[in-house]
Amino acid sequence: MRPIYMDNAATTSVDPRVVAAMLPVFSESYGNAASRNHAFGWEAEELVEIARREVASVLGCEARELVFTSGATESDNLALKGVLRAYSSKGRHLITTKVEHPAVLDAATALERDGMDVTRLRVDSEGRVAPEDVAGAIREDTVLVSIIHGNNETGVVQDVPSIASVCRERGVLLHTDATQSFGKIPTDVRALGCDLLSLSGHKIHGPKGVGALFIRRRNPRVRIEPILDGGGHEGGVRSGTANVPGIVGLGVAARLASEELESDPHRIATLLERLERGIRERLPDGVLWNTPESGRLPHILNFSVTGVEGEALLLAMRNVAVSSGSACASASLEPSHVLLALGRSPAEARAALRFSLGRFNTEEEVDRVIDEVGTVVGTLRAARARHRTGRDGGA
Repeated sequence: MRPIYMDNAATTSVDPRVVAAMLPVFSESYGNAASRNHAFGWEAEELVEIARREVASVLGCEARELVFTSGATESDNLALKGVLRAYSSKGRHLITTKVEHPAVLDAATALERDGMDVTRLRVDSEGRVAPEDVAGAIREDTVLVSIIHGNNETGVVQDVPSIASVCRERGVLLHTDATQSFGKIPTDVRALGCDLLSLSGHKIHGPKGVGALFIRRRNPRVRIEPILDGGGHEGGVRSGTANVPGIVGLGVAARLASEELESDPHRIATLLERLERGIRERLPDGVLWNTPESGRLPHILNFSVTGVEGEALLLAMRNVAVSSGSACASASLEPSHVLLALGRSPAEARAALRFSLGRFNTEEEVDRVIDEVGTVVGTLRAARARHRTGRDGGA
């Protein structure tokens, strides 16, 4: 039997409606969107612009403020490196947090190697950064603040509007990584107040390999230096032949997420609450909850099972597809940097499980997973107790 999939924060299955929209683009509307001298190119370009308008509609921005990329990792890199380099004459200081996605943290480290200065802010025990801490870190040479909107490991949602107000008062640009929040909770860029926003298609039941970056054009107009050299596509910001099938898929996925924003996340949140309630009943003791009870995304639940080896727990959960944290860092044996920043010990961080639900999960699956978690944890705890008894010489 195929395992139950509850790792939607890592990636999602592509919605059949998205697949149906993409298929003709591979074999019929296959032109290069940059080919301006024949009908095949014109048709491809129109498909790209339709998708741009669909994504822009969800963000509440102008279509021309969107640049298509290969995904949120590229969008994050373009935002940080492109802005810091474009404004290097003004300043060379970046502010971010210790709980960002590796795409932001590693880009920040790369900027440090280029001579930029980076401040990484602490967070509280729930993973939130205080707007006043952002204000206190801003200096004369600060160019950009980058704060994740919804955390990919714990699901905590940051107070981006308040942080944006601080940045606006001080004349500093704000970037937010909305990869996990886009399509799950409102991400209108005017309400958020951000100047740049990253997103990815494969987190909202769209295809992999496509994403977008919102770059504000007015009040203020954000300047950005390209990080790819080439043909000057996407308004000169991102060179490379457009991934037309992927962009079409992203557009449809964004439109579907917007149309179902009232119903789909609510249904998923209800399932997540059922999952949390069931696990609390099966495991009343020895569980450390890493996802806050409020102010969180509707699809992510993270907890640590104390007294159990994290690797053994993951291996034993063979009937459920879950993760121990960010899929982008799952090859590493190091404990989650996010959970360590929350004050968890390395052992507690290694014993964490992240469940993330999606559009196609069901109540029946949730109930089966509750039973699986209870059984697996009970078995591992009993084995550990036997091991300790044997090691201590028995009773």
